[in-house]
Amino acid sequence: MATYCSFVVALALLAPTPTAQPVASYACRADTKFGRHILSLRQGVDAKAPATVRPNTRFTIAVDLKPGALPSEVKGFKLQEVRDLALRIPVPANSSYVSAQLTGGSGLNSTPTVQLDGNVVVIKVAGPIPGGASYQLPTLGVRLKSGRHGTVVETKLKGTSYDDPGLTLQAKIKWKFLTTTAPVACYPDPNPALTTTTIR
Repeated sequence: MATYCSFVVALALLAPTPTAQPVASYACRADTKFGRHILSLRQGVDAKAPATVRPNTRFTIAVDLKPGALPSEVKGFKLQEVRDLALRIPVPANSSYVSAQLTGGSGLNSTPTVQLDGNVVVIKVAGPIPGGASYQLPTLGVRLKSGRHGTVVETKLKGTSYDDPGLTLQAKIKWKFLTTTAPVACYPDPNPALTTTTIR
């Protein structure tokens, strides 16, 4: 059990090579045939937005997710692939959604999509991303319209608990003769603002 948990922690899907960029930390729970396991994932992210905007003005926030790589094997466990990754970013308070687009991305073996689900922007990557492969999630650009004077627009990641995740994925693993798929649910902990824009 401990060895399996170590595998999942080492899997670190969103663990890019070290950089000076800010890093988002996720608390995650993997539901497996071996029980539930708690782990942490890290994602390098560089988000940008204007420092100030005028009321009722359109502007863009950009969330640039940094490259990473999947291990192929850890302590006897083979990571076969990762599928159905979904990353969620809420439309910030004091703003309204106009549009969203994705640019770039590599090693994903599928075309990423972005959609608005309620008041949340969702990036979906069907995959599969093979174990051992390098990858980069696309950069997300969200066009917003600012709200009233004197308020602040903060870009943050979604998620407050394992039951309210901001990141989900499916990890297919093999141990000896057993192959299983483990759903993983994650939320940012802590969850500081990635950008702050004052409406003046």
